[in-house]
Amino acid sequence: MTSKFQRQHLIQRILSEQTVENQVQLVVLLSQESIEATQATVSRDLEELGAVKMRVGGKTVYAIPELIAERVVPVETLRRVCSEWVVQINQSNNMVVLKTPPGSAHVVASAIDRSGIEGVIGTIAGDDSILVIASEEAGGNNIASNLKYLSGL
Repeated sequence: MTSKFQRQHLIQRILSEQTVENQVQLVVLLSQESIEATQATVSRDLEELGAVKMRVGGKTVYAIPELIAERVVPVETLRRVCSEWVVQINQSNNMVVLKTPPGSAHVVASAIDRSGIEGVIGTIAGDDSILVIASEEAGGNNIASNLKYLSGL
């Protein structure tokens, strides 16, 4: 059985490669990939993916304006994620280490990556730890202070 994540990933791929005018057509395209889904399921998937209808060459087609991973996380969302999941923050030079409950690090790291925090070069997430690399200009101390503030620590 295909997971929701796998189905939605396939929908993203189909919409990026083909012209899809309606949900029934998308159900058929999924079935050609051995994925059985109802029109209602496809409708929910399209909404969750942020798909929109746009006019292309006189037809309206489904499109996903940008990949979910590239969508910017508002600061309020980052604050909520950090306050719920970050339990400790330590810093050394331009590196900041965040501790989370087991299995939660990827959620926080993704939110940080997509937040556009000035001076964050990137993150590496394990199971319960995140390494945040700060630019030399921003410095680890500034990034750590910002993340502590957002986390309520």
